[in-house]
Amino acid sequence: MKLSLDACEVLDAIDRKGSFAAAAATLYRVPSTITYTVQKLEEDLGIIVYRREGRRAILTPAGKVLLEQGRELLKAAQNIVEVAKQVDRGWESRITIAIDTIYDINELYEVVAEFYKLNTDVEVNIIEEVLGGSWDAIIENRADLVIGAPFPDVNTQGIKFEEIKRADWQFVVGKSHPLLKYKLPLSEEDIKPYHSIVIRDSSKKLPPMTHRIFEKQTVMRVATLEQKITAQVKGLGVGFLPTHRIINQLGVGDLIPLLINKDAPVTPLFLGWRTNNKGKATRWFINKLRKSL
Repeated sequence: MKLSLDACEVLDAIDRKGSFAAAAATLYRVPSTITYTVQKLEEDLGIIVYRREGRRAILTPAGKVLLEQGRELLKAAQNIVEVAKQVDRGWESRITIAIDTIYDINELYEVVAEFYKLNTDVEVNIIEEVLGGSWDAIIENRADLVIGAPFPDVNTQGIKFEEIKRADWQFVVGKSHPLLKYKLPLSEEDIKPYHSIVIRDSSKKLPPMTHRIFEKQTVMRVATLEQKITAQVKGLGVGFLPTHRIINQLGVGDLIPLLINKDAPVTPLFLGWRTNNKGKATRWFINKLRKSL
């Protein structure tokens, strides 16, 4: 390449120190080497980097672009070195954690806070998925770890998964919903006239998993559990919600649980990861989540 990291480093030093001589001292070189590097850069690129004003060398507009973009290249190069060092130590440069929308992210934040105390410089990315989307994220390498996923209704070859907790669900409606006036327990015929709020399966390639809806019931689809909770609080529809995610709404009366002539489900939630993932960050999170959940 005609633009080298060395040339970028020279331009950066000249700008920071204010002169060719000062840059040379900073880089432990003789001034003539700095001058030659700049002249060679101008010759190779066919542009003027500095113009002379008396005894001063002033960056041209093209030179300013080289300086600014060159600093970005220097940062990127340093990042590459740091990533390589992390990999050499066994730590990933980043870890992506997929949480199923049923999972309370505040629990994960507490674990992340502990992880940051290790000062590993590993970047933590958190994405939200729904139902089959959680396993899709693992299979398609969009995530290193999944938390709170349903039982994997997919080929799990190469995937390890463990149950971490169970979620119980309640059929709830908003505090002004017409179903509050019905005789309990509610029948399917009572419920069918009202929209069921359903979270869309976020899977991109796997077949979507089924939802808890009654036959021939109209559906309103949303993207996350938070959206489903809000929609039901506003009376836009009805449906089952996990108890651990609606404690506040139940406590203040924004959501009202109603008995129905159908058993309320209890579902296991799983922690999952690829068996060939040996990264230290992934293993740390797996072990920590096993202990804390």
